[in-house]
Amino acid sequence: MTASPGPAGAAPRKAQSFAALRHPACRVYLVGTMLAMMADNIEHVISYWIIYQKFHSPALGGFAVISHWAPFLFFSVYAGALADRFDPRRVIQAGMGLFMVASAGWGVLFLTDTLEPWHAAVLLVIHGLAGVLWGPASQLIIHDIVGRTQLQSAIRLMSTARQLGLLMGPAVGGGILLLMGPAWGILFNTLIYLPLTLWLVNAPFGPKFREAGAEAPKRRHASGLADILSTMKMIAGNKIIVSMVMLGGIASLIVGNAHQAQMPEFAHDLGHDNAGLHYSILLTGGAAGALVGGIILESRNLLAPNPRTAFVLVILWSISIGVFALTRTYEIAVAAIFAAGFLNLAYGSMNQTLVQLHAPEDIRGRVIGLYNMSAHGLRTFSGVTVGFGGSLIGVHWSLALSAMALLALTVGLLSFTSWARPGRDTA
Repeated sequence: MTASPGPAGAAPRKAQSFAALRHPACRVYLVGTMLAMMADNIEHVISYWIIYQKFHSPALGGFAVISHWAPFLFFSVYAGALADRFDPRRVIQAGMGLFMVASAGWGVLFLTDTLEPWHAAVLLVIHGLAGVLWGPASQLIIHDIVGRTQLQSAIRLMSTARQLGLLMGPAVGGGILLLMGPAWGILFNTLIYLPLTLWLVNAPFGPKFREAGAEAPKRRHASGLADILSTMKMIAGNKIIVSMVMLGGIASLIVGNAHQAQMPEFAHDLGHDNAGLHYSILLTGGAAGALVGGIILESRNLLAPNPRTAFVLVILWSISIGVFALTRTYEIAVAAIFAAGFLNLAYGSMNQTLVQLHAPEDIRGRVIGLYNMSAHGLRTFSGVTVGFGGSLIGVHWSLALSAMALLALTVGLLSFTSWARPGRDTA
């Protein structure tokens, strides 16, 4: 899509850095998103610690990962359909409500010392469902807050806010665990979801507040698998959306974030297996890279959304992951995982922007859900390529070979965007 020409002889308007932050409502929304993401990770810190202390069950730990990502695989399009059909503010609030139910459930079971494995499994599933409800609606409402022209800025800043929440979650969660103990700490955590939940009560966004005269999205009933197939059929002719869904899907399926679960072994092989500063830097290096990436890209207004650029960023990301997998030097590993975090934010926010910009208005939530199903839900299986593969050939080679496979597939898929005429593949 090309920009409309300005008056003859007029100087091109310079793009503003941190453009979305010029909307006061966007600033509030980003702070609320950061706090919700932080609360999400505080719950992980406390609940995973209690699960380990009480049950010492690797199977339950594995189920925690599956229950987090499987809902994205099975219910993302349905969640997007709900955001299309109903007010996205209320869908987000429903997600926040489920997060609070999960935290409160852990707290009550900790206080009464009645936690059983099946309780943990149910609460982990509730937490996963909360995340999938939150996803499409949280992205859909950005359109209402900032509009099309500043959409990439808002998406990139939201990704940055989420990464800040990811970084702060373990530190704040550890502090709460020490100061309040697991039971009262996780009950306190329910309050951290409230700022975003309460702000959305009267926030002037959503279907009722859209521009007068704008065509109202058609109300379509969500219908499970049929809705997924219908959405795929409706966007099949839009090669930008299809290529971004495929790109996000192969990156998620082959590499995803499975290496995070293997970080203790990488730290051990790099000579830093104690739970100290060196391990913490390695563990949080990707989130730090993403946070810095969001700030740099926004401050310079770099990397306009373009399908080919997204493919190049994934190629560079796979190279960074491969370097991290194969190096035996700690400093190089930290630099590689930091670069991988930077590139992950860059391509992820660009993919999301392109999908939202090119999605038909009446099914935008479904299309976002389809992208989330691919880019997040398929992480459920990345443990097979990296984790189970690591049990056979070692995690270094399983991750390296996965990164090489991703590199080869991405280069192959890059030809998929060669259809576009100049000027038609940018937002």
